[in-house]
Amino acid sequence: MARIGVFVCHCGTNIAGTVDVTKVVEVIKKLPMVVLATDSKYTCSEPGQASIREAIIENNLNRVVIASCSPRMHEATFRRTVASTGLNPYLLEIANIREQCSWVHSDDKEVATAKAIEIIKMAVSKVIRHEPLFPTQVEITKRALIIGGGITGIQAALDIANAGYEVVVVEREPSIGGRMSQLDKTFPTLDCSACILTPKMVDLGQHPKIKLMTYAEVKKVKGFVGNFEAEILQKARKVDHLKCTGCGTCWQKCPQKILSQFDLGLGKRTAIYIPFAQAVPPKPVIDVSICRYIKYLNWVATGQEGKKPPECRICEKLCPTGAITWDQEEELITEKFGAVVVATGYQTYDHSHYQEYGGGAYPDVISGLQLERLMSASGPTGGEVIRPSDGAHPKTVAFVCCVGSRDQQKGRPYCSKVCCMYTAKHAIMLREHDPEIQCYIFYIDVRTGGKDFEEFYLRAIDEAGVIYIKGRPSKIYRDGKKLKILGEDALIGRPVEIAADLVVLATGMEPSIGADELARILNASYDTYNFMVEAHPKLRPVETQTDGVFVAGACVGPRDIPECVAHGGAAAAKVSALFSQDTLTTDPLIAVVNQARCIGCLLCVAICPFKAISYEVTRDKRLIAVVNESLCKGCGLCMASCRPKAVDLRGFTNQQILDEVNSLWL
Repeated sequence: MARIGVFVCHCGTNIAGTVDVTKVVEVIKKLPMVVLATDSKYTCSEPGQASIREAIIENNLNRVVIASCSPRMHEATFRRTVASTGLNPYLLEIANIREQCSWVHSDDKEVATAKAIEIIKMAVSKVIRHEPLFPTQVEITKRALIIGGGITGIQAALDIANAGYEVVVVEREPSIGGRMSQLDKTFPTLDCSACILTPKMVDLGQHPKIKLMTYAEVKKVKGFVGNFEAEILQKARKVDHLKCTGCGTCWQKCPQKILSQFDLGLGKRTAIYIPFAQAVPPKPVIDVSICRYIKYLNWVATGQEGKKPPECRICEKLCPTGAITWDQEEELITEKFGAVVVATGYQTYDHSHYQEYGGGAYPDVISGLQLERLMSASGPTGGEVIRPSDGAHPKTVAFVCCVGSRDQQKGRPYCSKVCCMYTAKHAIMLREHDPEIQCYIFYIDVRTGGKDFEEFYLRAIDEAGVIYIKGRPSKIYRDGKKLKILGEDALIGRPVEIAADLVVLATGMEPSIGADELARILNASYDTYNFMVEAHPKLRPVETQTDGVFVAGACVGPRDIPECVAHGGAAAAKVSALFSQDTLTTDPLIAVVNQARCIGCLLCVAICPFKAISYEVTRDKRLIAVVNESLCKGCGLCMASCRPKAVDLRGFTNQQILDEVNSLWL
């Protein structure tokens, strides 16, 4: 027989200021099976918890109801309190009389008191049917998967590996480095980007605990925290990296050239290539879409008519180690992991969508990242800033901020955080390249929310002579060799017309291509713009609703380099904390299937948001649903959707819910 103790918390005045706690206690004392009802000013305090422990022992209680705040606040605390007396911690029920009662009825004490009594009565009726539950233990695969090899992924991988755990880094490009590898300098210190990044790239490439898989993509992930299984597609490089020494002979002699994606179309690369000089690994891949020999092989295989393509094979003939491997094919590799960190970064907004600014139409209207490549010593022009149209040195440069940011019409209403600062950086660096250059910056607002950012912005005005014009340009058009920018200075209320040699559009940040598909593969949430969604933006900023899957860096939202490094380190700390355990404890408050009632409709399989339900075939050829206890979060969707009522939720069974409802009329 149940012996129930009810403890009503005053919560200072949060509850007692609205609810007549004394009256509540007197009413609850009279309920069947309630052997003790008492109140406490702060039940969650150490004295309050001590009084609960003493009451359980003295009154031989085998069920406990605590009427206080939301169970999200202190349910774990009170479970530990109950468990310390030897009572099963799941024989506890929390009645929320703060958020669901006193706070919403603060203007009517009588109503609040009556409602508090009913909420506690429901909890008492429910706890009578509570059964002892026991968590299960799950083994952990102490191996981490990092998706993305930018600065965030590099930092996360190094931190986890330095903690002593194995790491696999998957990067879909031929080299790690991400967007940071395309930058010349970083704000506000104007440090050389490569000088900061390259040592970390080399450290990752040489770390004994890290396996680097470049030119690869994650195609499928199944399993649960501590026990994930990932399918990784290793694309065909056509180069044996075990034999290749990275001598460079092949890409120096390759005759086939194409516009370089790394240089954003401002320079060219060969069919066999490394993206940039500091690439890790420093070994090439062959672009099969433009390779002459691959085209020849396809021509032979399909029996096409017409002129025979050149066989070429210069790279194969010149390779001193015989590393060119034409028969190399894609390979699907399966690996096991205990945790996944998503660090897929961002891409810049496509400025060709701004036709009113000449984006994509005029060669001298470029993006901020293209200007970075022009200013970089390793860029297509060797660091010489020239106009793409004629190679002339610009003397007047106009910048337009918030291109692909803070623009409802383009579907990008959010601020990209970094554009104001990198525009100021570009203006300062241009003046350093050529003291005669005059820069104009069209802006909506200048946002300098970071350490030394405001000083950097003022430096652009004071030292580089930048002229800031408040307002968006209305139109940019070609006028001879010049580009005319028409706009209005909102501060003086007058139209502005500037003839510029070069126009730079400060493009905003958006998620990398395929971010939404990856989120679906990982069963993680993503927002309207395809940025990953954290479990809680303040309290759990690198976790997701899927246990064991972590997010870091610009895949969550616009971030600068220091924030990305901090994010990567935070995700690594979470992974290391997870791996520090030998086993994982799973919550027993999960769904269970009554196999005798299950009719095999599998609606629960389709509706489960955590992919925790599968099915199996019994000996008598019946389909029945099966719950993976490690994946189930106890949300109850399967229970609500089950037509034959074959699914129950431990701690929230159909009978318990019915008893709660019935208690209101007893």
